[in-house]
Amino acid sequence: MYDITTRTNLGYNEAIAKVKEELTKEGFGVLTEIDVKSTLKKKLDYDFTDYIILGACNPPFAKKALEGEMNIGLLLPCNVIVYVDGDETVVSAIDPKEMLKIAGNKDFLTIADEIKERLERVISNM
Repeated sequence: MYDITTRTNLGYNEAIAKVKEELTKEGFGVLTEIDVKSTLKKKLDYDFTDYIILGACNPPFAKKALEGEMNIGLLLPCNVIVYVDGDETVVSAIDPKEMLKIAGNKDFLTIADEIKERLERVISNM
């Protein structure tokens, strides 16, 4: 499993607002927002479900990781997605421990553990 996921009865826009609020409580900011539905409609004239990718960053952890290895920026920020699935809204975050395994740098395990704990709190508070 490479994700931390929950389903909620919150509406799509409510879930986005709530996940941003919870990310802020855990020290994350949202650097990017990719509206997948809008992009697929605009670029391919394809109708897709409501779906957004939020690029979340915790600056102190990002700084620490980048000081350890400059190319770790390829794995930043932590993505959090929100999408509609039937009558529910799904909120999911990348598992940073799984993602950082790619780097093969054991020094990142401590960082990944702390980030994972924070993201698990975000998801569980949805």
